[in-house]
Amino acid sequence: MQEVQLSLLKVLRERKGISPILATLLLIVIAVGAIMITYAWVITFTTTQTQQAGAVLVLENVRFYETASGAKNRTDIIIRNTGTADGKIVAVYWSSSSFSDLNKLVATTDYTMDPTTGVVGSLSSVKITIIWSAGGTTGGTWASGTTYYFKVVSEAGPYLEFTSKAP
Repeated sequence: MQEVQLSLLKVLRERKGISPILATLLLIVIAVGAIMITYAWVITFTTTQTQQAGAVLVLENVRFYETASGAKNRTDIIIRNTGTADGKIVAVYWSSSSFSDLNKLVATTDYTMDPTTGVVGSLSSVKITIIWSAGGTTGGTWASGTTYYFKVVSEAGPYLEFTSKAP
């Protein structure tokens, strides 16, 4: 019995582990596999998040101007959709004091849109023309040097708030 144990012990002592080259290759294979799994997960996650972005409204330009009669009664706001889906503008707000004091403008009375449907396609823009009039929500004309606060809301929920100072 003693001899069997000694011979087994001798065999175990003579047995060597895997070579350093094989160990290095095994570690490289495990690392590459982990990188591939992480890459696949990141690509799937970012694709899902990008598709959920939908309409992303960005201010392109604001222009205050006078009409032929000399009245300071027009403001053009150009909004671009940089998102992956079409968006529809459903409300426009303004204030001359702060974002917390916004007033909703009435479509066709206080403002017009081009295109008139208010639909802004992916990577296209919509022009909102505010009509300043004494009988409307704006209460008159825009005043030079005044900062105005605007909010444009899309049908899906994303909105754009911005300020603009009249010249």
